[in-house]
Amino acid sequence: MPGPVDRLDAEIVALFAREPRVGVLEASRRLGVARGTVQARLDRLTRSGVVRGWGPEIDAEALGFGVTAFATLELQQGVGHSVVARHLRTIPEVLEAHTITGSADMMVRLVARSNADLQRVLDEVLAGGGVVRTSTVIALATQVPARALPLLGKAADGSASPDS
Repeated sequence: MPGPVDRLDAEIVALFAREPRVGVLEASRRLGVARGTVQARLDRLTRSGVVRGWGPEIDAEALGFGVTAFATLELQQGVGHSVVARHLRTIPEVLEAHTITGSADMMVRLVARSNADLQRVLDEVLAGGGVVRTSTVIALATQVPARALPLLGKAADGSASPDS
């Protein structure tokens, strides 16, 4: 069964990921397809949820948040994940939170200005209630940044990456 994307979809998305300001007309010229084809495919990929947004990527470190950490949260029995998630959404330094399997209940990626500031952020996480215990690790370096283009390439044809 073919996937939701093909090689041309992957090439279009890879081009826009590399050069977000390229424009549909220029993309069609570079890829050798009609402008309407590029626009229709971008619309379909957005409508289907494959492409989730077109906004700029923000670098937390460039904003002064040079510490990245991952915290697992153990939740108090009877407190729903949605209650804790609602509180986490109010903390700007919480970049993402996931319900997980294992000994903890949630995994949170967060940033801080320094190690001392990380303590403040963790205190904010705990202040919302419902969290019994946290365990935190600090990232020393990013070896593989958040990415999805290789996955897009695999979905398109089963093997190759659109940025290869």
